[in-house]
Amino acid sequence: MTAWHSFIGHPLFSVGLTLLAFQLAVALYRRSGWLLLQPVLVGMLLIVAVLALCGIDYRDYRRDAEPIAWLLGPATVALAVPLRENLARIRQLFWPIVITLAVAGVLTVLITLLVCWLLGASDALSMSLAPKSVTMPIAMLVADQLGGVAALAAVMVMLTGVIGTVLGPPLLRLARVDHPAARGFSYGINAHAIGTAHALQESRECGAFAALAMSLLGVATALLMPWLLS
Repeated sequence: MTAWHSFIGHPLFSVGLTLLAFQLAVALYRRSGWLLLQPVLVGMLLIVAVLALCGIDYRDYRRDAEPIAWLLGPATVALAVPLRENLARIRQLFWPIVITLAVAGVLTVLITLLVCWLLGASDALSMSLAPKSVTMPIAMLVADQLGGVAALAAVMVMLTGVIGTVLGPPLLRLARVDHPAARGFSYGINAHAIGTAHALQESRECGAFAALAMSLLGVATALLMPWLLS
């Protein structure tokens, strides 16, 4: 038992667990082809199950897996590559991009707040859900500034990304939206990073516009939402 506790208590255990869980989730996703089996969701569930079975505290896991979190920065910067490749196309669609971003960004927040109000949600819950359509670091920061719960905002961001990625493709097919730029922008606005990862699988142009939408909406939310709702 001492050897086992030393094994699961080693800092590299958390890193290895994270990588293995994600690779298994990716393999399952590719083998099944089911959008519902998103690697992020399945990987998270595998990690939670292992942590529960091994009795590992989440705070210890998060601390030991920090090196993987450091890679998020370079991965985000790498999204500039498809953006650079499609820069001319982005310039051609400048005004449609601006209008879509403004309308979609406002409606996303207003509809969320309206549903919270109709259901009698508390102010803290409403402010936690308001920034759910942007990336997790921004959503947690904005929720905290608005008096919400950062941890709850993080959970809702993940669920929004998974649900948006699962429902996005069939809804876009139903609406007969075939243009890569339009599909990508929709993924980026409604499903942030998870949707962008799916968009990159469709095409480079689709991925570029998803990254653009995710970035612009994140910046706009971080700058404007605390000012407008505080």
